[in-house]
Amino acid sequence: MSVEHYLVPAGEGVAEIEVKRSRFRALVVRVEDEDAARAVVERSRRVHWDARHHCSAFVIGPDARLQRSSDDGEPAGTAGAPMLEVLRGRGVCDVVVVVTRWFGGVLLGAGGLVRAYADAVRAGLDDAGTLTRQRVWEQLLILDHAEAGRVEGELRQRGFHVLDAAYADRVTLRLGTPAARLGELGAMVAELTAGSAAPVDLAQSWVDVSAST
Repeated sequence: MSVEHYLVPAGEGVAEIEVKRSRFRALVVRVEDEDAARAVVERSRRVHWDARHHCSAFVIGPDARLQRSSDDGEPAGTAGAPMLEVLRGRGVCDVVVVVTRWFGGVLLGAGGLVRAYADAVRAGLDDAGTLTRQRVWEQLLILDHAEAGRVEGELRQRGFHVLDAAYADRVTLRLGTPAARLGELGAMVAELTAGSAAPVDLAQSWVDVSAST
């Protein structure tokens, strides 16, 4: 079954926690591919060159197909794996998180490290918030100026996504419609324009449709 919607970070998230004098700084960034994710990790290494560890995890793709994690010198399984588990648990994709640790002089033990890295990721995700990304059919709807404002207003009011509006001799609206609502949209446009206009299918794509924190 194909994925029709999934969560992504709404913005860049940053959060710090302190555990027994060790500082853990989580950076959450939305990314589109593995190269971009690894670039975020390297950026953290350059900026925070004085830190001992830059542990990371990322999940990429609507189906979360690409998943990677790194302990970056921490005991195996105490950093990257719990970080990745938090991302999975939140259901967030197209995301990389880097947790930079400054050692405070007190050993935390395996359990303490797992909790600290996981808690840092949770705090970073809370700071970033999330968006819902949805698969839609992009469509063009061409209207006369006299009816364009009314039709666009009705579309937005009924929860349809108007991605763009171009004004020339006529008005062209670019719409993003979930497959399940295509029939509803066609009937609505026919009603609003007395059958003089109809959406024209372009292609499927993904769009950001809502936010939460």
